[in-house]
Amino acid sequence: MDDLHDLHHPLGLHGMDHRIVSALRACGGDPRVAGAARALSWAGEHAALWLAAGLTGAVADRPRRGAWLRGTALTVGAHVVSMGVKRVVRRPRPAHVDPLVGTVGRHSFPSSHATSAAAAAVAFGALGSRAVPPLAVAVCLSRLVAGVHYPSDVAAGAALGALTARLGARWMTGGPA
Repeated sequence: MDDLHDLHHPLGLHGMDHRIVSALRACGGDPRVAGAARALSWAGEHAALWLAAGLTGAVADRPRRGAWLRGTALTVGAHVVSMGVKRVVRRPRPAHVDPLVGTVGRHSFPSSHATSAAAAAVAFGALGSRAVPPLAVAVCLSRLVAGVHYPSDVAAGAALGALTARLGARWMTGGPA
């Protein structure tokens, strides 16, 4: 095959996606990085980390319990929406790298981990949580290091999550929807 049609070096956005995930997956060769990526991927499964964070916020911050619970609902709702989009788009996961973690499904667009992470970062960040946004970024990066998503999957998931939380912000804080 010629360089323009070489399947191992695709061009354009698709090629950039492949090259970036290959480079970040290579970082997972370090056992410490691999362990962190596995732990973050596991914690973010089914939005569990964000559900726990939201419920903890609701218990710890009694005056704003309702806002924490609504923020948790927005985060879980964004996760569910991303799973629905995944079933429509049906983009396969990266096949050119060996994944560090198993996955629940075989479709990758958008990243549901990134969707719930970004939703939690926006929702809980609005409630003053300083720990959630950087943790959300780490969860997003873990999916690339684990080799189970392309960067465009993560970017689309993060955009979907942030948008969902932003659209629900007034409802979350008790204002009109």
